[in-house]
Amino acid sequence: MLSPQFTRRQALTRCGMGFGALFAGQMLAETGSAASTNPLSPKNPHFPVKAKRVIHLFMNGGPSQVDTFDPKPQLTKYHGKKLPIENLKTERPTGAALASPYKFKKYGECGLEVSELFAKTAKNIDDIAVIRSMHADVPNHEPSLMLMNCGDARLIRPSVGSWLTYGLGTENQNLPAFIAMCPGGYPIQESQNWQAGFLPGIYQGTYIDTKHTQIDKLIEHVENKRIAGPEQRRQLDLLQTLNAKYQASRVHDPVVEARIQSFELAYRMQHEAADAFDISREPKHILDAYGPGTQARQILIARRLVERGVRYVQVWHGAGQPWDNHDDIEVNHRRLAKQCDQAIGALLTDLKQRGLLDETLVIWGGEFGRTPVVEMPKKGSNQGKINGRDHNHYGFSMWLAGGGVKGGQAYGATDEFGFKAVENRVHVHDLHATILKLMGFNHEEFTYRYAGRDFRLTDVHGHVVEDLIA
Repeated sequence: MLSPQFTRRQALTRCGMGFGALFAGQMLAETGSAASTNPLSPKNPHFPVKAKRVIHLFMNGGPSQVDTFDPKPQLTKYHGKKLPIENLKTERPTGAALASPYKFKKYGECGLEVSELFAKTAKNIDDIAVIRSMHADVPNHEPSLMLMNCGDARLIRPSVGSWLTYGLGTENQNLPAFIAMCPGGYPIQESQNWQAGFLPGIYQGTYIDTKHTQIDKLIEHVENKRIAGPEQRRQLDLLQTLNAKYQASRVHDPVVEARIQSFELAYRMQHEAADAFDISREPKHILDAYGPGTQARQILIARRLVERGVRYVQVWHGAGQPWDNHDDIEVNHRRLAKQCDQAIGALLTDLKQRGLLDETLVIWGGEFGRTPVVEMPKKGSNQGKINGRDHNHYGFSMWLAGGGVKGGQAYGATDEFGFKAVENRVHVHDLHATILKLMGFNHEEFTYRYAGRDFRLTDVHGHVVEDLIA
């Protein structure tokens, strides 16, 4: 007796999937969305908006708000003295007030004060909304990075870039929809910062090590040097046929689906990527505007990527935590700002001149801020150096520009010393809700069903900060 080709359970599963597919096909046809089965095909958000793409400038390690975008004259008055703040507790012991060593100046028609560290960025302050009342949950890098990038400090969740590429797809099928650039290797928590979590793997960010300048080092195996294009296409078609048969025998395997899509994308990237990452094709005045160095190069690449329709570009300021200045903050913050200030200012100007700023949301900030008082190290590499600041999640600054943002304003405030957010406080969940609103999504309705429940980036939290939206 011949055995059946599949079991009763498999038959029921396949029939159920088939009926679901028929129903889904009808729904897609009714909404006009059945043009393509490519998961990265462009999709419409919940409602029309200006913002279509994101550049996230991630200042890895936690820049000091009182030395950048949140001036606090009272720190000068109390410099070297104990601050009249109760429960001023962070991760490590702290001491007296530490005045900012940098001068602040008013910029633009709005007259917002910005530190000399970001004088060139500040020339665009009328397009920037500074959030001076950010706060997070804990003063530790790992959970704060996960909270800022994925909306949860502990559990495996999709990153912001993955959510947006899931919701919007991409405008360029020959480049990854979501790219994370970090020179010199991975940051803390590595690829979890741009993970797809429980979303299909195709929505995960593609990591690029921008310390390299040669295309074959920037993107490993981007070119097949042994096989010509037509033969390579035939080889890939055979591979995809085998993968499709494997997929069909298992109803649906998201890992295989991601692999199929990745092979196709890698094939299409060969020529497009070489063009997108080659900044030597830019005119001299643009190269001069952005300036020299790795940070300038990757910020210029970010503009070239969004110009070509990449949905989400995250630009990391180095591996490790370069802005984590527990000592020598005057020297280190100045050095770090010098690496990126000119390029950030050039990016905002460049996007505006090309008519791209209205369609591109630019985000600047780290995972938290720093204390207005000195850290008192008892051991470690900074022992004896009482000239730095500890982690501070109670209050810090971030800014948004372009993409439907109401620029030329400071939203919220920390206390008179810059320690704790006290006015119009903005949690990271609120920031995420606002980003989604700027990109056309109701954060409470933008969900993905997994393990029997509907998940969202903001979980059960978050309120849109309407005052930040034009």
